[in-house]
Amino acid sequence: MTVETFQSELAAALKAFDKYIVCLERAPDDCQASLHSLMEKAIKAYETRAPGLRHGIALDRYLTIILSQSNTDRPLCAIYFNLFTPYSRKGVLKAADSAGSSK
Repeated sequence: MTVETFQSELAAALKAFDKYIVCLERAPDDCQASLHSLMEKAIKAYETRAPGLRHGIALDRYLTIILSQSNTDRPLCAIYFNLFTPYSRKGVLKAADSAGSSK
């Protein structure tokens, strides 16, 4: 099993990234490289999983790849884009928590 085994899934993920995903820290070329690297890690995790386990998982801050055992020789492949915002409102949340605790 190689990364090329899942070429159609990777192509669909890249197409979705180009069309729907806004990522200020990762360009489409970087996404492709990350997908390839994570797929290699997921394949290794899947092939070296302990007896009784059904999945191989690899993830980073933006992507998660899961390979799941199926009834065929080829595992099922799921690629998820993790929701994340660099514009967190920690200061606003802390102020709201402080105001709520003083009541």
